[in-house]
Amino acid sequence: MSDHLPEINLTLPYITPELPGVGGKIRQKSSHFIVEEIPLYEASGEGIHLYLNITKQDTTTRDIQLGLAKIFELDPSEIGKAGLKDKYAIATQTFSVVFDGDQPVPEKIAEIVENELPVKVNWAKYHTNKLRAGHLLGNIFTITITDVEEDALEKTRKIADKIHKIGIPNYYGVQRTGKEGENIRQGWLLLKNKKRIGDRWLRKLLISSYQSYLCNRYLAQRVENGKYTQLIQGDIAKKHDTGGVFHVKDLEAEQNRFKNKEISFTAPMFGYKMREATDESGEFESNILDSVTITKKDFRKHHIKGTRRMGRILPEINLETNEDGLVISFSLMKGSYATTVLREFMKNDVFAD
Repeated sequence: MSDHLPEINLTLPYITPELPGVGGKIRQKSSHFIVEEIPLYEASGEGIHLYLNITKQDTTTRDIQLGLAKIFELDPSEIGKAGLKDKYAIATQTFSVVFDGDQPVPEKIAEIVENELPVKVNWAKYHTNKLRAGHLLGNIFTITITDVEEDALEKTRKIADKIHKIGIPNYYGVQRTGKEGENIRQGWLLLKNKKRIGDRWLRKLLISSYQSYLCNRYLAQRVENGKYTQLIQGDIAKKHDTGGVFHVKDLEAEQNRFKNKEISFTAPMFGYKMREATDESGEFESNILDSVTITKKDFRKHHIKGTRRMGRILPEINLETNEDGLVISFSLMKGSYATTVLREFMKNDVFAD
């Protein structure tokens, strides 16, 4: 087994290669990329954690987190958030701030925040627990693609029709894997103990980038091998309604449920404790790791447990045009990337820039 860095392949196949894209550009204005969190639960109105639902523009989630920490004289780690939102966008998300002692009036606090930060506070309400990463169902996107071809609406309707039938591979976006694969290279070097980084946050980021890359390679190979639209014996499938996970044993019966979009296969986020597929599917997964000379021991050395990721996303896509271009709106479950949907329609290299 070679111990040299394997070649990095960033190519991600489309599921509508026979349908031409519309080209175009995104993020020409912040108003062309609108995202809003779908909460996992509603704030109860009681407790010591004040939830602030804010809309920000041209600023990062981290900037708001630091700003709130300064206002309330807290460590930034005490400011809760469910997820990260794009900087160059109009993004609506919720933060939580903890108070010890008497509870201030939420409306007064909201007013203070608006005076101190470049945000709009939509509502403020108390709750019993801190808002933590992952405490959301997903996100709603409304995105305008500019500079599209004249027949863009007709082309995108054909693409949307196919997506509605078979979904899209749940690829990680370039935001996670890094441009030109540099994060991926660094992640491999860390896993193989050929590089050391003292910064724990950066080390974790680079290794997770490599995990994401391997997940993308798995999904890409399923598409290329004609295994995206069907289950494989031994797949670990997940129910869309309940989230239940199970091994595929009765292939014929489960394939019907897959076709009806009741279940989907899951993709590996490799780690030493990841639940593994069996039979043909297990061999398929093992080949991914073997090809990059990574072993379970490498993950164990770095305490990377691993998990499973839904293999496809099933967005309901709405299309319209306005004076700026083509408007695409859809919702995605948490952890999925809007760029994965957009690239299927645009089919250009805008996401590599």
